Amino acid sequence: MSKQRGVRLGEAERAGASAASPNRSASPVGRFSVQKKIQAVLRVLHGESLESVSRDVGVTAAKLSQWRDQFLGGAQGALRSRPQDDRDEAVKDLQAKIGELTMANELLEEKIDHLEANRPWVRRRSRR
Repeated sequence: MSKQRGVRLGEAERAGASAASPNRSASPVGRFSVQKKIQAVLRVLHGESLESVSRDVGVTAAKLSQWRDQFLGGAQGALRSRPQDDRDEAVKDLQAKIGELTMANELLEEKIDHLEANRPWVRRRSRR
């Protein structure tokens, strides 16, 4: 039985062979730069099929779809008429606190009305 030795390829030959292979993408699999992601998303938005772009880029269709959704979400935020600032979050927190205090105030007013009418404040028991 004779042993056959495989031909060893250098880096340049391996790169050329992998680029020529129809099942392999020319792009390395792993992390992608923002520019590469934008280019892929724009190709999809310009009408190329999601599957063909994902095959060319070397990512799953789900990942490319996720990039597209993030891209469109960012564009939507950029087109708002008023930019969001840090105070918006503080305003939401303060409005929630006002709601809590208003509810507590209404309960206390109800309790005062019961006490002034000489009716004891009775907590109802649950029917469990």
